[in-house]
Parts: sequence; structure tokens; C-alpha cells
Amino acid sequence: MAQNNPLQQYFRQPAIYIRLPSNGNFYPDGALDMPPNGEIPVFPMTAIDEISYRTPDALFNGAATVDVIRSCVPNIRDPWAMPAMDLDTVLVSIRIATYGHSMDIDTRCPACKEESATGVDLRILLEMIRTPDYQTPIRYRDLEIYFKPMNYKLLDENNKKQFEEQRILQSLNDPDQSEEVKIESLNRALKQITQITIEALSHSIAVIKTPSAMVTESGFIIDFLKNCDRDLFTSIRDQIVKQKSTAEIQPIKLKCRSCSHEYEQGITLNMPNFFAPAS
Repeated sequence: MAQNNPLQQYFRQPAIYIRLPSNGNFYPDGALDMPPNGEIPVFPMTAIDEISYRTPDALFNGAATVDVIRSCVPNIRDPWAMPAMDLDTVLVSIRIATYGHSMDIDTRCPACKEESATGVDLRILLEMIRTPDYQTPIRYRDLEIYFKPMNYKLLDENNKKQFEEQRILQSLNDPDQSEEVKIESLNRALKQITQITIEALSHSIAVIKTPSAMVTESGFIIDFLKNCDRDLFTSIRDQIVKQKSTAEIQPIKLKCRSCSHEYEQGITLNMPNFFAPAS
């Protein structure tokens, strides 16, 4: 039997407790240890967590995010399987547990271009997050289309694919490339972007119910998205975008100190600066 560490009483303790937007739904068996009261403990980051999270290579493949969630929110046993709808709540909570609820963000007024630092209360951001409606289907003729959140693993893979395609599109500005090469690259990139979009949408569809079948197979759903009419495809896409945005941090409303112009400022969470100590 391992000897108890006499310093264990000085280990970090939970700093805050949170309720997940998913309410613990959509996790596969064994991926979440949900307390009876539904409140998940969140621990502050360790020094190792902070160093790991601020490593650019680790950030790109999502590994650092997963490691930090495992460390700070141990009740989420498999962060890769976490519904993406819980991501913003978890990251903001880790930031609060580690550095407190106050954070300064750099902002620039779109009217007068004045740059300034603005204090944000992260507790208010948490209160803005809502639980998306995954109970109400889209009905089309005799079809019922039900949705689900993408898990973090699929979200990370989709983000990497989009990043690579953006790099290809940016390379089209290279003056040394011929027009033929640019056109070929553009056509290839547009086809790939369409494929990425369809795959991402398919991962957010739980089941398509017909009068005679319950379709859950990914291949069948992808085939359906490629061949359904434009209006139905648009309705599906808009519903998924709406569900996704509901569980994300909303832009905050600001007023420029110099010209009094009112504008909205978005906040990006999955980045090193978000996990920097308060100034």
C-alpha cells in the first residue's frame, strides 16, 4: 500500500463549482463522474498546467486543452468525449478558479480606432451561456431531424481541417503562382471546404426519423445532406449554428471612452492569453 503524502492536506482544493450546460447529457458511459447535486468541482491550474497550455504546438492539436481539463475538472474523465456545448463554461471556470473572476481584454473601437483595456467580470459571461434545445426537431414533410452537440474531439479535428483550408486560400495571394495553379487550388479548396461543412453538420445530427426507419448511420446522413434540397439544407445548417452559439460566450457590449461609440467585442477562450494572470 502506498504511503500517504503528509503534504496532501496542502494540495489545491476546488475553487468553484459549476453546472454544465449539457446537464451531463451526451457524455458516453465512463466519460463523466456527475455528483448527485449536479455541481462539478473546478480546481485552479498548477504551474505545469499553465506552462503546458501556453505551448503553441499543444494548443493547435487540442492536447493541452484536454490535459488542463483533466487536471482542473477531474470529474470530466474523458475531455475528448465532452460535448462541445460545455467547452466555454469549463474554460471560463478554470480561468476563474485560477486567477479570479476579473479579466482585462484589449479592445479597439471600430469608429475612432482607439485601443484600450477593458475589465470583464467572467461570472457574467458564465451567466450568459444557455443550454441549447436539442429536444425539438426540424420537421420536413414526413421527416423529423433531431440534433446533438459535436464532441470536443470532432470539434478539434474540424477546426484543424478548416485551418488548413484557410492556409491554402491565403496561398492564392502568392504572386509567383500561375493563374492555372491558383484556379486549380481554389477549386480544390472550395470542394474540400464543402466536404468539411457537410461532415461537421452530419456529426451534429443525432437521428433522422422517417415513417419506416430511424437513420443514425453517418454515411447515410452525409449522403442525405449532399442530396437534399437547398432550403432544407439551409434550415439544418441554421439550426446547428443557433444551437452552437447558444452555449458559447456571447460578445460583450462596450462603449468607447473616447468617442462614445457603442460596439460589441467578441472573446476568444481557447488561446494562451486567456490563461494569463490578471494584470
